[in-house]
Amino acid sequence: MREKGVLWLKGVVVVETRGGKPEELVNKAMAGGLGLSAIRWTSKGKLQFELSVGDFFRLRPYLKETGCRAHVTKRIGLPFWLVKAEKRIWFSVGIVLFFAMIFMLSSLVWNVEVEGNVKLTDEQVLQAAKQEGLYPMQWSFRLQDADIISKKLVNSLPGTTWVGVEKKGTKVRIQVVEMTLPETPLLQNPRHLVATADGVVTQIIAEAGKAVVKKNTRVKKGQTLISGLIGSETNSKVVVAKGIVRGLVWYEFKVEAPLVQQVKVYTGEKKSKWYAVLGSRGLQVSGFGGGEYEHSETITHEERISWRKWSLPIGRMKETVMETELQERTLTVEEAKSVGLLQAKADVIEKAGRDAVIVDEIVLHEEADNGKVYMKVLFEVEQSLVTEMPLVQMQGD
Repeated sequence: MREKGVLWLKGVVVVETRGGKPEELVNKAMAGGLGLSAIRWTSKGKLQFELSVGDFFRLRPYLKETGCRAHVTKRIGLPFWLVKAEKRIWFSVGIVLFFAMIFMLSSLVWNVEVEGNVKLTDEQVLQAAKQEGLYPMQWSFRLQDADIISKKLVNSLPGTTWVGVEKKGTKVRIQVVEMTLPETPLLQNPRHLVATADGVVTQIIAEAGKAVVKKNTRVKKGQTLISGLIGSETNSKVVVAKGIVRGLVWYEFKVEAPLVQQVKVYTGEKKSKWYAVLGSRGLQVSGFGGGEYEHSETITHEERISWRKWSLPIGRMKETVMETELQERTLTVEEAKSVGLLQAKADVIEKAGRDAVIVDEIVLHEEADNGKVYMKVLFEVEQSLVTEMPLVQMQGD
């Protein structure tokens, strides 16, 4: 294998002999120290062999002595490749520049991602990493070892227990693990828990303080439900009232639902635009011309050049622009009622709280007029009834 490599560097020619005494030519050439190899007869009865370029120029005396003529049928090796490259110099230069550019681009850090941070912002982590020489468009060979960067980031970022730095191709990922500290309870002033609305109590649990109403009791807005004043008249104590009070509350809504609605649909018309992507920049290469749609929706798909775990910041992006239009849809009265009730229920939950449950709904009035359905609906909702009231406001009672 080593000898073949040396021959390739020197250059090898395949020679075919004609006339004379070819057997005698081979014997005398080899006796004279020429390195002939792969000696064989061709199907046309001609003798063929291989030898180096240097030995080829030493073959001429033996050709004259034996009366043979030599014809080179094939040239192999670096000298001949260089001759071809010289004839196509700009093509060769282009190949060299292309691979040089690929090497340079793959040696840059194109993107730094931060994961796992909750209290710290991405900007804080990226700024700390930049101080350690880790930032986009930095040369990979100028980066410190990942373990060293990790230790320095832990020291520079308060509230972190571990920071991991991992490089994959042209992307660096910083994984942050923050300290988990027990929450410090907020200091609270003594208080009552009072009703947020008129209703009927369905559940009351006093965790701290004294429950002053019972289940199935009708209460009014602002009425005390769990008192922060416990004990007797002669030996009383104020506390922070805590507990759960749920009850039934009634909401009356006026609902308007149009019988004709506008719906977005796709027409089937679309056009594509292709972009050449380098880093975070894109250059449009196709899809020029053509008018813009009055209403449209755009879907983007990006592809990057990658090989194994290496991802280069070079690729292409396709934008598909699909035409849309608004179409009118006519509803029946029942369909319009359903749409209106769904919207009203969403408004009720937003007003009553996410833990609220709609128990019942009663349509008090309904009519269809001027392309709309009008309804007056009463919702029965079970929800939390409590809100806080500082105890100092109640001391005068």
